[in-house]
Amino acid sequence: MATAAINLEPLERLVTFARDAGLPRDGMVNFLSGGYVPLPKQILFHAAARECDRRADDSPTKAALGGARGGGKSNATLAQMALDDCQRQPELKCLFIRQIGKAARESFEDLRPKVLSRVKHKYVSSPTPTVEFSNGSRIIVGHFKNEKDIDNYLGLEYDVIGIEEATQLSAKKERQLATCNRTSKETWRPRMYYTFNPGGIGHAHIKQTFIEPYRRGAQADTRFVFATFRDNPFLNPEYVRNLNALIGWERRAWRDGDWDIAAGQFFTTWRHDIHVRRLKQLPAHWPVWGALDYGFTHPTVVYLLTEFDGKTFVWDEYHAARRLVSQNAEGIKAMLERHGVYPTRLREFVAGPDVFAQRGDQQGKTIADQYAETGIYLTPANADRINGAARVLKLLGDVDAGIAPRLVISDRCARLIECLPLMQHDPRRPEDVLKVDVDEDGNGGDDPYDGVRYGLMSNQSEGALI
Repeated sequence: MATAAINLEPLERLVTFARDAGLPRDGMVNFLSGGYVPLPKQILFHAAARECDRRADDSPTKAALGGARGGGKSNATLAQMALDDCQRQPELKCLFIRQIGKAARESFEDLRPKVLSRVKHKYVSSPTPTVEFSNGSRIIVGHFKNEKDIDNYLGLEYDVIGIEEATQLSAKKERQLATCNRTSKETWRPRMYYTFNPGGIGHAHIKQTFIEPYRRGAQADTRFVFATFRDNPFLNPEYVRNLNALIGWERRAWRDGDWDIAAGQFFTTWRHDIHVRRLKQLPAHWPVWGALDYGFTHPTVVYLLTEFDGKTFVWDEYHAARRLVSQNAEGIKAMLERHGVYPTRLREFVAGPDVFAQRGDQQGKTIADQYAETGIYLTPANADRINGAARVLKLLGDVDAGIAPRLVISDRCARLIECLPLMQHDPRRPEDVLKVDVDEDGNGGDDPYDGVRYGLMSNQSEGALI
């Protein structure tokens, strides 16, 4: 009786892809022998997890798989812990944590037969769900219904921590949980795995930690693999249909993995790939001007702007907190001189109204007076918030509606690039941007937006502002 031939070509291609991606051979063997055949994006995540083995300055301790829903994130995280990490390192203690205990337990119990069907293990469902392996390694399933639940894990030691839907955890609690990621094993380097979608209380923190370094091509302690439902051919068609039926910010965030979108977002026409560029040399004949938003506890933010061919360019950024006027002046001048610009070349240097009202020293001099003593002469900015917001919207354009953008932002302006897509409507005044303060660590806030708004309102070469 003839036996049908098995087509091994797709598997061979996958093994070749894994090798080229940097996943060691024994890792792929662990996965395949466990009955888990990773998808290409999952392979990239597993390769990033293996990079955590290296003890080098440029090797990561955090690996993430995320972007949008349906990308196979949970399967990959559990497979990495159970089929690779726990199999090659005895006595490993892993924490698999997700918001809301019931969801974490159900998710884990759904995943367990899929990922661990061919691996000998013992599963204890209560009081704490735990998977135990014959070499003493184990995975503990944790949860946090409220942020204070994270305190239950603080002070404990976990060789590996996996955080499911990490954007549901605040920056403070994520950092506290990270203090538990340590080991006494000489043959193991502690690491954390993350899965996430855009949105949630930790959106800005996760974006800053993973997404921004990924975009800049400057990943050091982190590795991020972007995946959406399009990378998972095994999704049922009903789920895909539901994703395609989403509208507005949910469609861009949950279906497309757009990290520059959030519920209530003011600048919905912002597109990182459209508005952000790597700008090289500032032409000597282009007009230039500056804009400053003053702060001490809040940061002082300064932008160098220019215009050419109907477009406004935000060329560079200065951002610093808790510095005296004299210190800021040095940093501002250094930023300008990077581009061959000196304060005397600026058409004008506008600043918010507080620098002209606030008395900043014992002699009663205003902040503006103190800057003048350093050779930086400030003039009052147009601080009209409603028209300022409209001005930014107008210059952003709307590529979906066929309106070309006329605002270009240098990739040097990291704080502004992070800030603009996070700005939201003020619920009491929807035509205005909601005021946002920096957090306890000095991150976030709307200071970059205010600074660039002053600068864009200063450019009136087109006549009417809106």
